[in-house]
Parts: sequence; C-alpha cells; structure tokens
Amino acid sequence: MSQYDLLINGKLTTADEYDAVINPATGETVGHAARASAAQVDLAVTSAKKAFPDWASDAALRSATLQRAADAVQAQSEELARLITLEQGRPLRDTRGEVAGAIGILRHYANFELPPFVPFKSDDSGLVVVERKPLGVVAAITPWNVPIILLLLKIIPALKAGNTVVAKPSEYTPLSTLLLGRLFAGIFPAGVLNILAGAGQVGSLLAKHSQVNKITFTGSVATGKSIYGQASLDLKRITLELGGNDPAIVLADADVEKIVEPLFWGAFWNTGQICFAIKRVYAHKSIAKRLAEALAKRAAATKVGNGLDEGVELGPLNNQAQLLKIEQLVKNAKIQGATILQGGSRIDGPGYFYPPTIVTDISHSSALVQEEQFGPVLPIVEFEDEAEAIQLANDSQFGLGGSVWSGDYERGLALARQLDVGLAWVNQHGDIHPAAPKGGFKESGLGYEGGAKGFEEFYQLQVINAKK
Repeated sequence: MSQYDLLINGKLTTADEYDAVINPATGETVGHAARASAAQVDLAVTSAKKAFPDWASDAALRSATLQRAADAVQAQSEELARLITLEQGRPLRDTRGEVAGAIGILRHYANFELPPFVPFKSDDSGLVVVERKPLGVVAAITPWNVPIILLLLKIIPALKAGNTVVAKPSEYTPLSTLLLGRLFAGIFPAGVLNILAGAGQVGSLLAKHSQVNKITFTGSVATGKSIYGQASLDLKRITLELGGNDPAIVLADADVEKIVEPLFWGAFWNTGQICFAIKRVYAHKSIAKRLAEALAKRAAATKVGNGLDEGVELGPLNNQAQLLKIEQLVKNAKIQGATILQGGSRIDGPGYFYPPTIVTDISHSSALVQEEQFGPVLPIVEFEDEAEAIQLANDSQFGLGGSVWSGDYERGLALARQLDVGLAWVNQHGDIHPAAPKGGFKESGLGYEGGAKGFEEFYQLQVINAKK
C-alpha cells in the first residue's frame, strides 16, 4: 500500500496523520492519504499568494506548463485510471475515458484564449476599454464521483487565466488527485498549484481563509450552502455546482425500443452517481408500463462487479453512507406501496454493491422521487398530459438538468425549453458540449463552468478610462 503526500509550494510534503482510503468494491485499503493540518492549509495559501504575481504576468509560461502537465498525465495514464477505479469504483474502461478527458482538458486550455474586449472608445483623445484581471488565489474543492475530470475543469482554467490554486479533493477519493500532485511537482512553479487532502475541516479552512479570493466547489447542496456562508464573510467570489434531481419526460410518441438504452445510461452511468444523471422519469400513461418493463429487462442484464474485472458495466456505490441512503429510500418507497420491478436490495458479499433498480407505482411526493438519491435507482411516475409533466418536472428545489424524449423533435424541443433547468436535452441526456457553459437553476448552483462563460468566472473586470 502506498502513501500519498501533499503538494505544497512545489514540494511533496508529508503529514502528521494519514487516512486510509477504501476500495468500495472489496472493502480493502487502497492507500493512505496525507491529512493536511491547519498550518499546512495556511502554508499552501500563502505560497499560492506569493507565486501569483509572476504566474499571472507570464501567459507563455502558463500555456507551456499546461502542455507539459498533459504530457505527464499521458505518460502515467494507465496508473491513474487504475487508481481511480480502485478508490472510486467505476469500471476501468470508464476511468480510462476520464483520464483521456483530463488530458484533453489540459491541452484545450493550454491553447485557449478569450478575445480582448473591443474598446468603447479609442481615438486621439484617449481610451475607454474593459480588461480582464486574474482574481488571485483560487480554492477548488471537488467531489468523489468523477474525481479527476471535475478537479481539472476547475483548476486548469483558473491556472490558465493567471490565478494560483489550492485544491482539495473528497476524503473518499483523494489518492488520484494526490497522484496528480506527484506528477505535477516538477512542472508547475513553486506555489502555483498546491494540492491538499483531508476531511471537511480542510475545505472549511480554505473557505474562510482571508487570502483566498475565490472558491469553486462541486458537491451537495448542504455543503455548498455552508461554503457560501463562510465565503460571504469577506465577499469571496464563488462558483457552486450543487446537486441535481434531473427529470426525464417520456412522451406518448417516443419509440420505447429506441430510447431504452440511452435512457438507461442517462440514469445509471457511474452507478447513478452523477449530478445530472436522470433520477426520476415521468412517462405518459399509454407507454409507462412498456417503458418500465424494457428498462427492467436492461437492468437485469447489466453486469455489476469490481471495476477491474472484464466486462463489468457498473461498479459499486462509492461509500457505505451512500449505500445506506439508497437502501433506506427504496425501503420507504416499498412501505408506501411502490413496486420494485427489478433490483431493490444490495448484492451479497464484500463491497457497496447495489443493482440497477426500477421502481413503479410510485407517487411524485415520495422521497425517492423528491430527493437526490445519487445511486442506481430509477422511479417511474405516470402522467396524463404534457402540462402535468412539465409541472411535475419543475416541482423541485433542484434545477440542474432535464430531458424530453419524443418522436417529434420540434415538440420535444418546445417542452425542453419549459424546463426550469440549466441543462436541457432532447432525446438524449448528459451530453456536455465542451464549448458550452454548465450551471444550474434554483438550489443546483451559482455561476458556470466550461466554455468561455466558465472561463470568464476566473477573472475580474477592470474598466480603463484614459485621457490624453
């Protein structure tokens, strides 16, 4: 078992305490992650503050450094993918895809530039123009479900914009992020990128630190609200990508046989542990039974197991707390009269395994429908007309994503525009265009990631008004 250290001020740094990280497929220890102390959090932030002026002033260095970082990840891509599988649980074929995506993010931002603002005025009398200035020290706090992609979508645009960064991964999946720190130790100048680990206390210290200028966080609504409150004490800039409870509306004219596979994966990829996974289906009563049976058949055929085993489609839930939450939600739904068409109980043996589960005869008011279960369970609620479907879909504190499935493209598009969500799809779910921003309505978040809009969030604007 390996020991994974912190990256502070350009150096791999040991800690007084190390936390065991568990393989969710076996219950065995994968490795030990250094737990950052309060003093080490402060050292990381002050190092980032010190490194900021030189890093912000050298655009060529920033681009070249990101290319070198991409080369380093590419050289160790298989080791990184296997480590993600070991600590997160997702099948190796999927974590290889995550690492490939990470390399793509690094190379994309290495070459990415926003066009300068067109001056409001530029003549013999003077100049009026808007210019972008990096914010300073950015703290990035990331979740356990897709640990490397969600990390790099935060820290790489922040770095390219000229900020310096202190990153803190989830305590459930810190090893792959700390491995990146090991790979990047000799690539980024001292203090530019710092990587810590530990429980929620580390994130809280970052959120409250007086020298942190921006927080970017992905995770639960409850934790996001806590960070928001802490950041408000000195008006830090903040981006929050929080939970989702994405609805999928399936109209009467949808081709059930055609949509069952993409609908299934829209709900169950990564064992349902995706913020914008489909978490509730509203199906027209004329096709609801046929759709549920088709999804149940697909669920029954799904190979669930250790992500390192050949042919596995879905791995375990990442942690015991998540497994217990899923078990309780399904149990309560059964007590209330719901029908478990497929699945419905944990898989015997080691690990946090729960099969893809299809639930019918359930009301919109059930906790399984109303809460973000974040697991491999899909409740199907019937509706009678489109107005009812939209009303039910929008009746939620969440507003991250949603989709409409129809044989009539224009009809589906018209309904998708009525969803109170930041991400709306028609006849698909979960596809993210790299040039498009990603953000949520209501309690699903503040601000944006991705595209030019997301990149702009790592700058502040300055208006120059000069007279000759």
